[in-house]
Amino acid sequence: MKRIQPVIMLTLFLFAISISAQSRKDEKIMADAEKAKSTLLETSPSLEGFFENSAGYVIFPNVGKGGFIIGGASGNGVVYENGDAVGMADLKKLNIGLQAGGQAIIEVIFFETDVDLQRFKTEKFQFAAETSAVALKSGIAFNAKYKDGVAVFALPKAGLMADASVGGQKFSYKAF
Repeated sequence: MKRIQPVIMLTLFLFAISISAQSRKDEKIMADAEKAKSTLLETSPSLEGFFENSAGYVIFPNVGKGGFIIGGASGNGVVYENGDAVGMADLKKLNIGLQAGGQAIIEVIFFETDVDLQRFKTEKFQFAAETSAVALKSGIAFNAKYKDGVAVFALPKAGLMADASVGGQKFSYKAF
């Protein structure tokens, strides 16, 4: 019994450290997502309507993408439902085609209805090859509309990438 107690204590200690480490990473991503939302609204104030009227949205504050013929992208984000953070998301993308370079972007995905948001949360959600993001420039989101219950916007942060490729994005979701 005396030998089991230190093992249990060590196990609980390591478990607490792993939860704390994950929380710090999530907290950083959440802080970055709030900054990204501010940046998006400064760049295109017309996005306010999407933030206010959507069933939910996910903000990926730091998506890195790059490629030369074969490319990919990845990022972590925060999922919001009715304006409240409800979980974390992961984005992975693989594509092939004419492309070269690297770029960092902010990506936000709005869900028109609760059904669309649930589809994302149950991980039955991925973008088809024809789905594309609206590249944000001042005021360009004004006339944007949902397509199949989803509206996607991307704001370049750094880098340069020429891209004429076909691929898809896949997502995962983890509730708090």
